[in-house]
Amino acid sequence: MRFVEGIEKKIMDVTQAKAMISAWKVNGKTVSFTNGCFDILHPGHIFSIAQAAKEADYLIVGLNSDNSIKRLKGPDRPINNTQSRALIIANLVMVDAVVVFDEDTPQTLIQSLLPDVLVKGGDYTIETIVGAKEVIANGGKVIINPIVEGFSTTNIIEKIKK
Repeated sequence: MRFVEGIEKKIMDVTQAKAMISAWKVNGKTVSFTNGCFDILHPGHIFSIAQAAKEADYLIVGLNSDNSIKRLKGPDRPINNTQSRALIIANLVMVDAVVVFDEDTPQTLIQSLLPDVLVKGGDYTIETIVGAKEVIANGGKVIINPIVEGFSTTNIIEKIKK
């Protein structure tokens, strides 16, 4: 069955996401959260998102806005704009919601959503994962996934430039 009409509805603001989480939790479901820029989607991103989806019944992906990425990565980024990146992530079958945030980190978003599981890649430690303290204090857990070697948006951009 193809449910293409509903894809864009998976892109929502924090208020809508909180309402969905409340409905899910009333039914005893768990929520996982991961985040990133996801500028040029590659197999490392897919692995990370899929691993995050395995940790709970539902997955919310926090997506850095264009302004956030420019501050973090420089004036030449992102390659793909916020709406394009959000639509691509929303089209992944394992993603239940995409929430764009404009800050440099998802701290405020994580504090608002308080997922049951917070998932990040292996280039982080519990101490450096934004929102880990709040999720753990709320009874949740933090998972660190291994990095898939050989994939990097920056490297892809450099290869295209050559």
